[in-house]
Amino acid sequence: MAYIITDACVSCGACADQCPVSAIAEGDGKYEINPDVCVSCGACADQCPVSAIEEG
Repeated sequence: MAYIITDACVSCGACADQCPVSAIAEGDGKYEINPDVCVSCGACADQCPVSAIEEG
């Protein structure tokens, strides 16, 4: 199941830099993960400084 970014996101971009499939892009007020591209590797969640990424 794809990961999701919660409203706790501070838009730092650390997650997008770590995504091996470029599934993360800046959205309206926070970053967003495209569930059709996400491979559920968890690399983004490991890099989030505010723990805003969780399994969806």
